[in-house]
Amino acid sequence: MKQIVVMEPLGVSEELLQSLAEPFKTQGYELVVHTTKETDKVKLLDRVHEASIIILANQPLSGDIIRQCPNLEFISVAFTGVDHVDLDACREKGIVVSNAAGYSTKAVTELVFGLAISVLRHVLPCDSRTRTGGTKEGFPGFELYGKTFGVVGTGAIGSAVARIAKAFGCKVLAYNRSDKPGLVAEGVTFADLDTVVREADILSLHVPLTDATHHLIDAKRIDMMKDTAVLINTARGPVVDNEALAKTLKAGKLRGAGIDVFEVEPPISTDHPLCDAPRTVLTPHIAFASQEAFVTRAHMVMDNIVAFLQGKPINRVC
Repeated sequence: MKQIVVMEPLGVSEELLQSLAEPFKTQGYELVVHTTKETDKVKLLDRVHEASIIILANQPLSGDIIRQCPNLEFISVAFTGVDHVDLDACREKGIVVSNAAGYSTKAVTELVFGLAISVLRHVLPCDSRTRTGGTKEGFPGFELYGKTFGVVGTGAIGSAVARIAKAFGCKVLAYNRSDKPGLVAEGVTFADLDTVVREADILSLHVPLTDATHHLIDAKRIDMMKDTAVLINTARGPVVDNEALAKTLKAGKLRGAGIDVFEVEPPISTDHPLCDAPRTVLTPHIAFASQEAFVTRAHMVMDNIVAFLQGKPINRVC
């Protein structure tokens, strides 16, 4: 019997996954569901070695392991980004890869504003102050209304962020490789990246991690930002030079930062430069993680498999 291996937890019950896999069972496939992550390379290879199809979320899958899976034909990534999968090895072996782009658009978009408001309204220090018998003294915050909201990358998530920022009464400036006429019609102004960085009161990042976007927001661009600006990163950690960001915050510049992604998948080291940086809200790569999003992506990864087995792959990235 051929194996479809769920390599790591997907945030939904095994019962749901097994029910969604019923159509494959009649085609001679067995769904093997793993409910824990396996970081030991030898054990991970043992887990996926016989798989014809692998389902994974954001756990790295190296070329070394991919090349040692003789039956592997298809990888259904339960995630939007695929930079954690060795696509060169997939191309080399003729393995098709599809992702689940769009499953978490609402979840990520909502956390962007949760982070922004938390920074602007001092939610975490106010919580601490309240629990220790303090008052609002020294903590009046700032409104989103009337601010310039900068959006870097206007894919599905960036576009949703831009629209919600407009609903908050913000002026929205956006940078993208090409303008989006629909957003322009809704009042979004497109500009070059440096202009967006310089003029934004809130700068929110929504680009994939590539060679071109690694440290896209580097020390030079962080220095371009307004002293009163807030940086929000729910994209990929290495898009920002976090050492430069921490140094800037510690020097008293920037109103703050809301960071959900880091150079490595959390847990991050307690000596990470942002851990003791002031005016920050840090979350452990949770923007995509809502119960609704998990159910949506479970359906998407199974739909990807259906399409692949029919010879008409969808959401294909490789």
